[in-house]
Amino acid sequence: QELLLESGGGLVQAGGSLRLSCKVSRFVFSDYDMTWVRQPPGKELEWVSDIDKFGTTTSYADSVKGRFTISRDNAKNILYLQMNTLKPEDTAVYYCAPKGYTNHKGPGTQVTVTS
Repeated sequence: QELLLESGGGLVQAGGSLRLSCKVSRFVFSDYDMTWVRQPPGKELEWVSDIDKFGTTTSYADSVKGRFTISRDNAKNILYLQMNTLKPEDTAVYYCAPKGYTNHKGPGTQVTVTS
């Protein structure tokens, strides 16, 4: 079974930055488009960003566009999410998953942004 492990979350003040990582194993990472999703406290899971398997095509939710950058290193089997100019509304548990397979997401990493 595939294994995804998110890391890099933490507590940060509004306007700050964090870089999330997602280490992947047990499947061929370079064969899959990947996604970041998040779940704010008390809310449903929401899509954040996608990247194609080549790392050349990305897309973002309007709420994070211009502030977040998704990238990947296929040689290292790692997916990244650089988050800048964080806002309190970015507070959530962040998950990575193969695109279309969010039921296979990792355990998540908590991001808390204080005002």
